[in-house]
Amino acid sequence: MKDITQNFGTLYHPLSALVFYQTKGNNKYTYVEHFDMDKNGNPINAHPLTEREAKELAKALNTKKEKSKAFLKSNGILPTNVLHINPSENGTVLWYTKPRKVKMFFTESLEIPNGTAKVPAMLWYASKQSLIVFALEKDHRPTENTVLFHAPFFNIYEDGHVCMGTVDINIKNSASVEEFMQAWESYFFNSYFSHLVNEHNPVKGNCVSLWKDLIGTDKAFPKDVLKKTNKTIKTIL
Repeated sequence: MKDITQNFGTLYHPLSALVFYQTKGNNKYTYVEHFDMDKNGNPINAHPLTEREAKELAKALNTKKEKSKAFLKSNGILPTNVLHINPSENGTVLWYTKPRKVKMFFTESLEIPNGTAKVPAMLWYASKQSLIVFALEKDHRPTENTVLFHAPFFNIYEDGHVCMGTVDINIKNSASVEEFMQAWESYFFNSYFSHLVNEHNPVKGNCVSLWKDLIGTDKAFPKDVLKKTNKTIKTIL
């Protein structure tokens, strides 16, 4: 005879069963009875569900806790541009990006064409629901005493919070730290820059003229237009 047991799937054996009883009428009462199973799968040893068994049942059904543990977990070695992580249920990540060329979008009212431009080094601080961004004067890894500059973009409050407008923010509870950072950078640069928030001008000079001059070119971002804040990384954590 040929042994085919290796082709079998995983077998699950019955261990216990719950039976719910409920009275009739307007004031209904519920009673739960727990059964063990014998080797043939027949219910035996009926008894009321104990407190310990109820806790074990709740633990087995609670998958939310397991998912939350995966939030902001790295896919491998932690990215070198991550500065700080708070891996709680409503966790936050602080990271920085070096100067780079990105695609940017602007509303028609600004009369700035959509296109690519070089942006300065940036500091990002995000939770599941909100994003704060600043600019960095130096290109190397910042420290807690690094002075922050206003991010030279539209849609940003003076304190660094980003007005996301109608952008649908959807950060998954199971997002890794890499997915979390990528999602926020995508939300930020793939949304339309539209206005100065509360008339806050984040640069020295005219913000519209600045981006009109940079879009579609290979010009390095002019760091001399950055405006210093009274904040350091230490003060925003």
